[in-house]
Order: sequence, then structure tokens, then C-alpha cells
Amino acid sequence: MYDSDSTTAVAVAQFAPGSDSPANLRQLRDLATVAAARGAQLIVFPEYSSFFEPQLGPASLAAAEPLDGPFVAGVSAIAKVLGVHIVAGMLEATGDGLRAHNTLVALDPAGRLVATYRKIHLYDAFGQRESDVVRAGEIAEPQMFALGDLTVGMQTCYDIRFPEVTRRLVDAGADVVLVPSEWVRGPLKEDHWRTLLTARAIENTVYVVAADHAPPIGAGNSMILDPMGVEIVTIGEKADVAVAWLSRDRVVTVRDLNPALALRRFAVHPIDAAAVDV
Repeated sequence: MYDSDSTTAVAVAQFAPGSDSPANLRQLRDLATVAAARGAQLIVFPEYSSFFEPQLGPASLAAAEPLDGPFVAGVSAIAKVLGVHIVAGMLEATGDGLRAHNTLVALDPAGRLVATYRKIHLYDAFGQRESDVVRAGEIAEPQMFALGDLTVGMQTCYDIRFPEVTRRLVDAGADVVLVPSEWVRGPLKEDHWRTLLTARAIENTVYVVAADHAPPIGAGNSMILDPMGVEIVTIGEKADVAVAWLSRDRVVTVRDLNPALALRRFAVHPIDAAAVDV
């Protein structure tokens, strides 16, 4: 039996990034400073934290940067100054100028890039066409990073509608799943947000840390859920940070009580999307 009383402070940060990249980075810095002052060791920011426009287009492509560009360098400097892990979403240049990647970057307290994730499921739904500007990431082994005695995995926004994405991260060893998002407001969308996040936490017995854009475009309601689906902290509609204390002991205790992962009869495997008949 695992026995540990150690806890790790994790913050979810909510704001509404715009088309001024330096201003976005300044707001990220200010929110990270508040979160670190409250004890956070990991601070999770939304999807498109580097640059965002309501309708992705040429300006989004022009704002895409390489991983050694100014946005990652700026986040790296903030992480190093504050001595924390930071995860944030960005538009990553692909080199051809035709489409960009929707990428998450994880920086450690030394400012090193320790993990990346390129969004796999693009938001071609609810009247939107993310794939017009964004290229889906390749399906590869998940990049994880350690946070104390917790293992952290990452996915992005629309990915949460596909249960197998979270399950694959858990199969790779994740105790905590981060979901940086730009969850657009709309009829029933806020209900979907809370329901899907809660389901992913319960069915995988993991912590879920979900950072959304603040309104008026995003739904807000950034939150952290525990492995029983309990909302530990939630932010409403404003730019803010909220901190929760996560423990490996809680994950183990819940999995002893509800050994659903051990009892399941199916595995997750990538498929050839072109071969799927819908």
C-alpha cells in the first residue's frame, strides 16, 4: 500500500488572451506571480495564451512562433524567476506558413522545456473550423513530466470530448491531466464543459486541471477536480488564479476504492481516421 502525506500545490489560471502577444505575456507573468505567492508549484494557463483572435486567420498564422521564440523564452524566464512549473498554450510555427500547431509547452523551475503537446483533435465543430489554420499534431507517445511524486500529462480543449485521449495518458502513468482550453460559450456549452471534465476525472481516477479563457468569448469556469470528480477549486467569469493541493495518496486511495482501471476489458489504440465510416 502506498503511504504518503505529501501534497503539491497546483494553480489554474484564467484570463482572456488577445492579439497583443507582449500584453498576453505580461498578464501571464502577473497571474503567475500571484499564484506563486499563494504557494503554487505548477501554474496552468489556457490554450492560445500566446495569441488569440475570435476567428483564427492570417493574423494567427503570422503570430505563430517556434519553440525557441519569444513566447517560450518569456514563459521560461517567468518560471525561472518564480521557481515554478508553468504550462501554457501557444501557436507554434510549422515552417511552411500555411498552418500552425496548437501547442502546449511545459517549463520547469529552471526554465527548461520539459514537455510539449500538439493538439490532436481540432475544433471543427459548433460552426468553427480550427483546421483551416491549425495542423493536428502527430499521434506519438505522451510527453509527461514529474511534479513531486505526481506524474503530469497534457491534452487540449476539444480533446476532452474524446475519452480515449485521457485514458491513454493514464495508461502512460498520469496522475494529473492538464486541459488548457479556449472553451467557447454557447447553448449548453458550459454544461458540457463541467460534465466532460468531471467524467474524465471519475472514469480515470485522476486529477483534472482545466484552464479556460475568461468571458466574453470563453466560458470561464476554470477548475481543478480530484479523482472522485469533486471540484476542489473553481474560478467564475473573471481573470484570476485558484490553488489546490494535490496528493499521490489521494489517487491511490481512490483507486483502491474504485479499481475501475484494473477491472476494464478494453484498451486504447490509435485508428486510421480515413478508414472510419461515419
